[in-house]
Amino acid sequence: MNSQFASTFGLIAPGFPAAAGSTVQRVYDDLRKRIITIQLPPDTTLSRTELTETYEVSQTPIRDALQLLKQEGLVRIYPQSRTVVTRIDVLQIYEAHFLRVALESEVCRRLATDPDLDPSVITRARSIIKMQSAVADDVDQIAIFQELDELFHQTLFAGAKRSSLHQLVRERSGHLERIRRLHLPEKGKIMSILDGHHAIIDAIAARDEQGAVDAIREHLSQTVAKVEELRKEFPDYFV
Repeated sequence: MNSQFASTFGLIAPGFPAAAGSTVQRVYDDLRKRIITIQLPPDTTLSRTELTETYEVSQTPIRDALQLLKQEGLVRIYPQSRTVVTRIDVLQIYEAHFLRVALESEVCRRLATDPDLDPSVITRARSIIKMQSAVADDVDQIAIFQELDELFHQTLFAGAKRSSLHQLVRERSGHLERIRRLHLPEKGKIMSILDGHHAIIDAIAARDEQGAVDAIREHLSQTVAKVEELRKEFPDYFV
């Protein structure tokens, strides 16, 4: 997620760091963003020499950042040879989706039933939706829309005081996020996301526990339902 962008609007959720804090983190965050937005498509070879020049750092933070990406399954490292962006793994997509549905359903349930819920959580989430709406019609802003989408979900976790679980979901969702990026340009997809976000927040604000759970489950199911279609459309991107 682009923390600088979010910070500009005062939307960093509680418990989420406002800045990277280390060279390794900065390189990792940027490379991860480029991978999940398909700026670096599957099978792209990453040259450590070129990366050191691009990020103006030594080999060590590049190596450490690539190791973090390897742990997420987003790159494959061939020792003394090369590093390659992995193809999208369908099994990991389904596993990440299972985890997200389980955790986010409970997050929404807790938000809808918390008598001490901070009203700023609702306000912040609605502000993010407004920003998404502002860029929804600009095809050149899809990456920003996707970052705001992540920020929306992060805000829900932070509101339920479960920010560390959002980080867990993020670490497991690299393959899922890539198919979400492939799915975004589909006609009507962006409006569907916005409608889903409205439904989730409206249910939480209305203290509608079941409505909130149903809304998040419906929202999270849409892209996964398109996996096979996307695999046929982009056969070179999948395992």
